[in-house]
Amino acid sequence: MRLKKGLVQIYTGNGKGKTTAALGLAMRASGAGLKVYICQFIKGKFYSEINAVKKTKNIRIEQYGRGCFIKKRPKKIDAQYAQIGLEKARKNCFSGDYDIVILDELNIALKLGLVKIEDVLDILTRKPSFVEIVLTGRYCPPRLMRHADLVTEMKELKHPYRLGIKARRGIEY
Repeated sequence: MRLKKGLVQIYTGNGKGKTTAALGLAMRASGAGLKVYICQFIKGKFYSEINAVKKTKNIRIEQYGRGCFIKKRPKKIDAQYAQIGLEKARKNCFSGDYDIVILDELNIALKLGLVKIEDVLDILTRKPSFVEIVLTGRYCPPRLMRHADLVTEMKELKHPYRLGIKARRGIEY
């Protein structure tokens, strides 16, 4: 099965749920027989979705990060990982092997200067017509939004972090 028309979706904003929404879409697509490639930028440590995807047919996930959250200025190695990830995403987008390509936390990689917006726009404008692309992460640049068919902004209204509740395995990671 192929999508008749693959669109570009963006999940952005400061609220929780961007990656979760993309993973939900991946699960739904897998259930419909579509093949999904997930490229996680910045991330390189354990997240529960890695285990879930291993048990799910038609979804492949790869991480391109050092295994730590970048709190200060990124290092050269962060940019190297991001570049490798973007090239892998490009290859998988154009390979014909995948119906959906999810670029998780790509907007953060853009904000940190780890990848260039021109390289991302090149993928979006030249992608095969049947490939759906999903971009996640805070700080999505307006220039990228203009190339999207769907933009959802997750807005934080209330969050347990503000009450001192730490991230919980299986919920936040």
